[in-house]
Amino acid sequence: MEDCIFCKIVSGDGPKTNRKHIYEDEEIVVFPTLRPKAPIHLLVVPKAHIENVGMMKEEDIRLLGKMQWVARQVAEKMKIDDGFQLHTNSGKLGGQEVMHLHYHLTGGWKES
Repeated sequence: MEDCIFCKIVSGDGPKTNRKHIYEDEEIVVFPTLRPKAPIHLLVVPKAHIENVGMMKEEDIRLLGKMQWVARQVAEKMKIDDGFQLHTNSGKLGGQEVMHLHYHLTGGWKES
């Protein structure tokens, strides 16, 4: 999608920020969000453009499962695997802001 910011980021044509990819393979990229809501707040993004969970097709099942596996691996790498959140919003009415499927991986909170 020409106007999709995540498609631009994964292709390397996106805005030049200090965003460093935490993880990348041929299908998925993980990078920090620009507006963190937790001590660690990363986005797990498929390179293929899928608008959201509501628009996924049966052939996307393997990729979405892999995204969850990658999130778990990244949580371990970031040392938040003892407690993290993984969520996605689907559609504007579901709170989705960027219309490219992505998971928010958040964690890093300390016990009080």
